[in-house]
Amino acid sequence: MPGWPVADAPAHGRPMTTTPTPTEERSSRATRTVAIPLYDGFTALDVVGPYQVLAFTPGTEVVLVAEAGGRVVDDRGSLTLDAVPWNDVDRPDVVVVPGGPGTAAALRSGLPHWVATAHEHTAWTTSVCSGSLVLGAAGLLTGLPATTHYRHREKLAWLGAVPSEDRVVEQPAARIITSAGVSSGIDMALRLVELLTDRRTAQAVQLWTEYDPQPPYDAGSPERAPAEVHELAARFDDEALDHWGALTAP
Repeated sequence: MPGWPVADAPAHGRPMTTTPTPTEERSSRATRTVAIPLYDGFTALDVVGPYQVLAFTPGTEVVLVAEAGGRVVDDRGSLTLDAVPWNDVDRPDVVVVPGGPGTAAALRSGLPHWVATAHEHTAWTTSVCSGSLVLGAAGLLTGLPATTHYRHREKLAWLGAVPSEDRVVEQPAARIITSAGVSSGIDMALRLVELLTDRRTAQAVQLWTEYDPQPPYDAGSPERAPAEVHELAARFDDEALDHWGALTAP
């Protein structure tokens, strides 16, 4: 798809390590740090969903970071979030990379390299939606099953991953979790809470946020949605990319 230079995106990351940071190093800190790297054109729910779940988790600090810090705008151009420079966050315990129409430009930025460097010390490096393409460009998904928004699954193969249709894909040995489109980030974040704490805490966070999805339609999966819904959703996706392109045009 035009605007997605994934095929020739360089793998900025160093070889992936499968050895987690020693427990002693983590236990010496009173609070675990979750870094969510922002870039212009992120999708709001990719950020806010995991943020809400993880920020409610005891002993967890969620920090929004960006390459230079400052204000970062979402893919609609109507929501801005303040971020600190990502170099100010030393060795985050967890990284959650969001997706959005701005991912194409993010692949050409310093983000893949930052993610690869952070992953050397994280307990988990995770993604929502097209954020998994950043993990791929960082060299973290080679040979691993991974997921992303259903409209962009094939791009994972360009980056050496094995595309999966699952909503959340966990790779414990690699300390990687990828999640599918937008709302799946909430599911991924709840699983992450369990991995960081315990099952009861994760369930308590689920109840506290009253996360009990009961959608009025059964069209939230590409495997179940009817053909005419696929066509309309594809148009929405193309229009979102065009809208962001118009916002960022010189």
